[in-house]
Amino acid sequence: MKLQTLRRTGVAAAAISLSLGLAACSSEDDSSDSASDTSSSSSAESSAPAEEETTEAAAGAQAQTFGDACSAVPTDGPGSFDGMVQDPVATAASNNPLLETLVTAVGAVDGLGDTLNSAEALTVFAPTNDAFGAIPEKKLQAVLKDQKTLGAILSHHVVAGQLDPDAVVGEQETLNGDMVNVDGDTEGMTVDGANVLCGNIPTANATVYVIDQVLMPPA
Repeated sequence: MKLQTLRRTGVAAAAISLSLGLAACSSEDDSSDSASDTSSSSSAESSAPAEEETTEAAAGAQAQTFGDACSAVPTDGPGSFDGMVQDPVATAASNNPLLETLVTAVGAVDGLGDTLNSAEALTVFAPTNDAFGAIPEKKLQAVLKDQKTLGAILSHHVVAGQLDPDAVVGEQETLNGDMVNVDGDTEGMTVDGANVLCGNIPTANATVYVIDQVLMPPA
């Protein structure tokens, strides 16, 4: 990616000139071949670490997660761990089949998806489809139509910073301005009593903890 003109008289002069010309051509060819070999070698050496880093990053996406439900995440495609790490959080969630209702809820609040995607670093406690399914249908539909209430509920599931399993434990202030309490570790973790089913999922700008309940902010 990243290389004389000698004037003499007689046959001897011509022979010298020819000899010099051949030597020069040979030298130029050798230099060209050497430069080509060096360039190829340099290119191969420079591309190898980049490929290794990409492979390690992809492998690390799944390796850092914990929880029994992580096995339910697709093994390939945009909704897989390797796919989600490439996208900002709202986009990543939209590709994950466990979070379809959450994505619908986020889409019901004007601008919330763009806000989440453009944030620098977040931690998101993401209720599964079943978590939303535990809410009576009539109440769920009413909440989905009430942007103010829905916005408060969803903001209650988001805290600032990309928090790993050690950093997330304890009281955390949400984007709704209230608090949630995280207990436990990778052997078993809860968020205000909701179980973490699959935690420490990386996306491009957030860390996601999938939970089995919808968290409600203080009245």
